[in-house]
Amino acid sequence: MSTINKKEIQKFSKIANEWWDPEGKFKPLHKFNPIRIKYIKDNIIQNFKIKSKNTPLKSLKILDIGCGGGLLSESMCKLGAKVTAIDASKKNIDVAKFHSKKSKLKIEYMCTSPEKLKIKKKFDVVLNMEIVEHVEDINLFIKKSSELLKSSGLMFVATLNKTFKSYIFAIIGAEYIIRWLPIGTHQWDKFIEPSKLNEHGKKNGLRLNKLDGMKFSILTDEWILSEDKSVNYIAIFKKI
Repeated sequence: MSTINKKEIQKFSKIANEWWDPEGKFKPLHKFNPIRIKYIKDNIIQNFKIKSKNTPLKSLKILDIGCGGGLLSESMCKLGAKVTAIDASKKNIDVAKFHSKKSKLKIEYMCTSPEKLKIKKKFDVVLNMEIVEHVEDINLFIKKSSELLKSSGLMFVATLNKTFKSYIFAIIGAEYIIRWLPIGTHQWDKFIEPSKLNEHGKKNGLRLNKLDGMKFSILTDEWILSEDKSVNYIAIFKKI
């Protein structure tokens, strides 16, 4: 049994050298990064009742699954967290390792998937950001991710809702009209409704704590939190 979708891995491996180019194929992710960093940081601080402002995530162990070139991993490390980051693409991991070394950041990168991760420690926080819509077996993926989480730990899952609106905006609009993303980046049948994601969470020892929508504001040229969860949304689960 595996969560790895080989076609998805090959697709992202081909453009791995563009991860850190803010004007390249990952430009949308560079624009998305600020809001997800703030969202993760604020909710971790609230949940763990952290008082330090300089390095608010200090001493926390964070696992970033499907880390790509390390955009989010590096941000978490800079906030003080002890970061372990995994990705099934060796090219992504090579890019991430090279960039973190250049940035003088200590991050443990490994080319693997959650079901193959041979590690004894468990994590305070698991990040599954923009990854569940690219895996082969979502229930197995959530199960193995949950097993890596400490009791009362948090799991963040950011993904795309399976609605007609998400098909129009995230595929037709973003890939074919505006060309924000390479054509074929997403498959609509891999999108998942919040209710179904919650079902997978319940099966695997997770309680849904929070659910928020996110949308892109053309007026401010930035991503913002929204009550509209019909396209992009982010869920926070707590390990029971």
